Amino acid sequence: MKSPITGKEMKPVYEKRTWVFRGETFTFNHLSWRDEESGEAFTTDESDTAGYMQVTNQYREKYGIPYTDQIVDIRNRYGLSSSKMSLILGFGANQYRRYEQGEVPSISNGRMIASAKNPTVMLGYLEGSKNELSEKEFEKIASRIRQFDTDNYRYMIHLYETERIFASARGLCNGFACRSLERLKNILLYVLDNCDDVFVTKMNKILFYIDFLSYKKYGSAITGLSYRAIDYGPVPERWDRVYCQFDEISQKPGKKNNLEGFILTSSGKANLSAFSEKEMAVINLVCSELGAKNASQLSTLSHKEEAWAKHKDKKELIPFDEAFSIQGIDIGLIKNQD
Repeated sequence: MKSPITGKEMKPVYEKRTWVFRGETFTFNHLSWRDEESGEAFTTDESDTAGYMQVTNQYREKYGIPYTDQIVDIRNRYGLSSSKMSLILGFGANQYRRYEQGEVPSISNGRMIASAKNPTVMLGYLEGSKNELSEKEFEKIASRIRQFDTDNYRYMIHLYETERIFASARGLCNGFACRSLERLKNILLYVLDNCDDVFVTKMNKILFYIDFLSYKKYGSAITGLSYRAIDYGPVPERWDRVYCQFDEISQKPGKKNNLEGFILTSSGKANLSAFSEKEMAVINLVCSELGAKNASQLSTLSHKEEAWAKHKDKKELIPFDEAFSIQGIDIGLIKNQD
């Protein structure tokens, strides 16, 4: 970023700050660019938004308020419009839409939305709004909700698989990322299609950089995984389960360029429809910067990261607020997605 005063390039500066949100104080990592000659500091809309995301994610986690993607998913599971969802829950006409666009619900509204995930509870909310719907409309919505209730077995299997793969709950340990098997599968497929000779060790490091750079840039990670610092560098928790979870991905022993290990291959193409432009910008940068490197080179690169070094002796989980020390890839190379 160039100084509006001198026109010279400025260096990014990260520092811990506090932000008062709804009467409570939260700590976050603030990004600014400092003009060394004048001492003036500057921010961008993007850096301010990343700080806001760090703070509001902490608030959501503390009070059990659903995240934006969860708010969208709860409505979609019943096939309702945002306005209809607002009516059934007793919100203002456009309130649910605003929540889907990023506004943080009040604690009471947030918990009400979360409880609507339960079909039985949702039927109760629907019954309460019966007089505001036509009889035909009421029966149509009730039928959808009941149908979802009959599919509960498949839903429970899905929840079991999700808990089996993702070691950490949504929070600082997974970068406040959505825990989605479908999204995770498609990230893996995309990396395999865009990087050379992906050994398990190489994939471990690529996923680490994708998630930690995304958190550093935008205030949230992408894959939903958490990472542990071990002797060989940062690795996703339960990585052995992750790479065996999907039929489209296989691993087998192999040797290439004097390196031996398990090589990952794919039999499918990634569906990128669930990823935002910002997420794809991060994923593409990591693949372009690391895709041609081998597993040994990436291990060496990751060993230079303070985020790993601080936690390796005790083999601890690496909290995502360590993302702001990542140096292996310059996030300035990520194109702004305003």
